[in-house]
Amino acid sequence: MLNWDDPLAKFNELGFEPQQTEHHPQAGDGLVPNETLMKTAGSAPVVDPVLPVSDTPSTVGVVADVSVSTYNSDTEDAELTGTGLEDIEMGAERIQVDDKKIINCRADLNQLVPFKYEWAWQKYLDGCANHWMPQEINMAADLALWRDPNGLTDDERTIIKRNLGFFSTADSLVANNLVLAVYRHITNPECRQYLLRQAFEEALHTHSYQYSVESLGLDEGEIFNMYRELPAVARKAEWALPFTKHLADPNFHTGTPENDQKLLRELIAFYVIFEGIFFYVGFTQILSMGRRNKMTGVAEQFQYILRDESMHMNFGIDVINQIKIENPQLWTQEFQRESVTMIRDAVELETQYARDTMPRGILGLNAPMFEEYLQFIANRRCSQIGLPEQYSGAGNPFPWMSEVLDLQKEKNFFETRVTEYQTGGTLSWE
Repeated sequence: MLNWDDPLAKFNELGFEPQQTEHHPQAGDGLVPNETLMKTAGSAPVVDPVLPVSDTPSTVGVVADVSVSTYNSDTEDAELTGTGLEDIEMGAERIQVDDKKIINCRADLNQLVPFKYEWAWQKYLDGCANHWMPQEINMAADLALWRDPNGLTDDERTIIKRNLGFFSTADSLVANNLVLAVYRHITNPECRQYLLRQAFEEALHTHSYQYSVESLGLDEGEIFNMYRELPAVARKAEWALPFTKHLADPNFHTGTPENDQKLLRELIAFYVIFEGIFFYVGFTQILSMGRRNKMTGVAEQFQYILRDESMHMNFGIDVINQIKIENPQLWTQEFQRESVTMIRDAVELETQYARDTMPRGILGLNAPMFEEYLQFIANRRCSQIGLPEQYSGAGNPFPWMSEVLDLQKEKNFFETRVTEYQTGGTLSWE
């Protein structure tokens, strides 16, 4: 079992085939070891319910780039972003694996197989296997504690409400971005299959926040409109909106270096930053309360959500790295500098969120601890997509995050559902 001090795993030590992808999760985020996260190519990876990382340099694992068409800016119908709703061409040849491409591909999007990106299909299967519903979690203890005037401090109540307010908006933003923007421009059916699963999970997460708000009898208008009323919540939502604006425009199409970079930029913004940095303060705060046997129902819901988000982020990083492999001309020095600036700005924004949500410190946590933690996470994110680490010496002040999640394996199966639970057809009783 790995620990927090383990160095990032080497690409070739994991035995990954170059044709697959350059992303490999491991125990980099200070949450859990990676032994069961993903096995070598050709086997079925097992994804842990946490946010693992990929540390493979972007230059490793170059694949043969066989495209079925090239972009011609002078041709009116040279739109390379397929919808899957084009006219059916009778008598056309069957799709070959080398016809497929992650963006700017004309290959028939209605033909799921043969797979080119096995990792995308496996993530779809893993997501389906880890299905859950909010109503499965008992909220009775949370309600009793919330109603008890001495059950929680004012600061603890603030943390619960502000995180429900932020996450309810954040997951809606991510879902809208997926459906209205990203899905349109990813021209690979197995990747789209996972995006459909992710979109459902984002809806499920919003359902979970609504279920928590309803169970606790909170003011629904206050929670769901918080991103319009509370600066600490609004700043993060406002940061994300510009990265969807261009891609959601029906007249926007990939196929030029400028527009392809816009897509790549948005993928970094949403998968690496929004889900990979902006969620960390809230997850740590809520799980810390659960660790102290407070608001255990809300904490358990966040554990399930955390598991889903780990797969979302890993998928997005795989897509980013695959686009880089197939389109190395996009990964310019200028674009890399811009990406680093985005990540550093995100760390500042999320650190401010920590200060706003816990100005006096709470639960043994304080804002300076979160600043170091976010720098530690940002270093990991940079490594995952082939950027240099930005914060020398940043460590992980919250190693207990792994312990919190690991302890869920000790739950009585007949009293509550363990976070590692999978659907019946995929359970192993060994």
